[in-house]
Amino acid sequence: MNTVKKSLTPHLPRQRRRDVVENDAFAAFARRIIRAHGRRVADGDVEALRDLVALSADLDDAIGEAVIGLRAFGYSWAEIGSRLGISRQAAQQRWGGQS
Repeated sequence: MNTVKKSLTPHLPRQRRRDVVENDAFAAFARRIIRAHGRRVADGDVEALRDLVALSADLDDAIGEAVIGLRAFGYSWAEIGSRLGISRQAAQQRWGGQS
């Protein structure tokens, strides 16, 4: 019987996903929807104002989830921070406590 000792097997980092084919188009679509929602509120739909403001909290939650996922995927705080135009320390302070 041939077994492999995990302690002797080198740990290989996970393959990083590089295909971002539709992300730009998807983000543009999301921006158009949010802007359209703002225009509907501006046209007199005061009841929808609360929903529009709640989108801000939803966006913050989505960013946190994305950062947690990227960290689990193997991206460093420096890589995440550089994409956001902030330092690795700032990224880690902002999202490091989330799980």
